[in-house]
Amino acid sequence: MAVSFLGIRDFIVRVIPHSIKVSVGVGIGLFIALLGLKQAGIVIANPSKNVLNLGDLSSAKALMSMVGFFLVMFFVAKKTRGGIILAILITTAISIPFGLAKVPESLFAMPGSMEGMLFEIDILGALDPKYLPFLLAFFIPDFFSTLGTLLGVGSQAGYLDKNGNLPGIEKNFHVDSCATTFGSFFSCPVLTTYLESSAGVEAGGRTGFTAVVTAILFLFTLFLSPLATMIPTVATAPVLIYIGFSMMSSMKKVNYDDITEYFPAFICVAMTIFSFNSGNGIAAAMVVYAFLKIVTGRMKEDHWSVYAIALAMIYYFSVVASH
Repeated sequence: MAVSFLGIRDFIVRVIPHSIKVSVGVGIGLFIALLGLKQAGIVIANPSKNVLNLGDLSSAKALMSMVGFFLVMFFVAKKTRGGIILAILITTAISIPFGLAKVPESLFAMPGSMEGMLFEIDILGALDPKYLPFLLAFFIPDFFSTLGTLLGVGSQAGYLDKNGNLPGIEKNFHVDSCATTFGSFFSCPVLTTYLESSAGVEAGGRTGFTAVVTAILFLFTLFLSPLATMIPTVATAPVLIYIGFSMMSSMKKVNYDDITEYFPAFICVAMTIFSFNSGNGIAAAMVVYAFLKIVTGRMKEDHWSVYAIALAMIYYFSVVASH
């Protein structure tokens, strides 16, 4: 919250090179697409070889996911209002006879008790110096993952300016940091901006009113959890696949005639996918960018803080590697 309200996060956003900012959305897009492909059973992990393989495309899960994917593309191509939601509902209905979705016995259920979770937190204990490396290891990915999500979703919505900045991004940082902090009092995982917000943008959401309506509907799901959990991953995975791949258009804004611009952009995309974290992608790209600017004698093209951030990212990676 301190770095957000003091404007530090906003400052860092502005000094991050344009090529890295526009490539963040692409890395996040491919990350979302890969997540969807895994949920659909089209891409699977091979533990014996520690690689990803093509799944069983003849399985009911993969086939139903592909049906959902083509439904999404059909409605999007036809520019059907609410087409993505419609595709999810149709896929869910078709999945019921195949046992991939189960009709709940009841539509309503009371939320569970918060006993044993509320205020189960030890702030002073966490500030013990021996835990500082771990705090950094948690802080950096959350810091840059939020940045990456905002830039990626903002780019998809067409809100980024010519320099790749998102006007009013500091307000998003304020909300994000408060949610992260106060959510911990309820023993929640980190409450942060979510990649799947791109689905809302794709459906036409462009203002804060979209988020308010979504929040209210999520509030109702506390009492409609049986109905919400009825929707299978084969219905939602196709949406992630489509939206993920549709976010790749940002790479056309990268200068491919300048290695100090396009190579860090590629690093950002690759590290986001391979490390499953957009924060790692941005961090690695900053290190490579600073190095290339130094060896080409073009340090003065950027603010000195770019190189300070790169040094901090080197330290971050050393902490992650050692722990």
